[in-house]
Amino acid sequence: MSSIMTNASALTALQSLNSTNKQLEMTQARISTGYRVATASDNAAYWSIATSMKSDNKALSAVQDSLGLGAGKVDTAYTAINDIKDQVDLIKTKLVTARGASQEDQQKIATEINAIQAQIKSSVTNANFAGSNLLQTDGAAASDLKIVASYNRTGATVTIDTIDVAAADTQVLDVAGTGGIVGGLLATTFFDPSAAAVADTAIDTALGNVETALSSLSTGAASLGAAKSRIDTQKSFLSNLSDSIDKGVGALVDADMNKESTRLQALQVQQQLGIQALSIANGNSQSILSLFRG
Repeated sequence: MSSIMTNASALTALQSLNSTNKQLEMTQARISTGYRVATASDNAAYWSIATSMKSDNKALSAVQDSLGLGAGKVDTAYTAINDIKDQVDLIKTKLVTARGASQEDQQKIATEINAIQAQIKSSVTNANFAGSNLLQTDGAAASDLKIVASYNRTGATVTIDTIDVAAADTQVLDVAGTGGIVGGLLATTFFDPSAAAVADTAIDTALGNVETALSSLSTGAASLGAAKSRIDTQKSFLSNLSDSIDKGVGALVDADMNKESTRLQALQVQQQLGIQALSIANGNSQSILSLFRG
């Protein structure tokens, strides 16, 4: 039955065309943004998961920055403390040479030791990175270096882990420059043959102080070395973890551009056919007029 009031064929064609246009609009949006799930209305569950993981990845990026800064501080201190250890070793050899030597020879050795003491102090002072010097502190727990190493979230609970370097282990000199691991070795009276030859017993005492300093320097270097190793390992882990999260988020929300491109072409053909079908359906109504022509 043909009716001029209701064109069922045109309505069906229009519904089909509207559906095609809606799918075409969605496909074009995916191609233009690169996302299959760009808003919560696309897929609330996937969008929520992706948003949380992206936020966590930003936090991990901040952790990586913290590790980079911490690595600079630790590397600087580690390089300096090893140089200082070598310098103290050199003092040790000079003291052994001075044992039993004449006052004149001891004075020459004292000049060399003074130069080494100046180098040690310079190494400590120059072990500065970003305003932080791990080798010259007050040695208190409040001065411990704490490097943010990880960001952990379980539900709504967030925890931060740190890599710690104890100030007491790396205090080569105190703030005043007279205490710490090598403070005693830098004193002007440590080895002074200016008035008279230094007795062997006094040199033996000095050697004992040197050995104590070397032991403490080794402990400090080990502490810094362990922190350096942990930082390097953690940086590598976080880099891989961040990449894995990016891949996981991408699997949830990224559009498959090959698939969307193919779908776009198909929908464009369907749109053209839909327009033609609607045109044909509307043309059927016009044919009714021919029944009333004489």
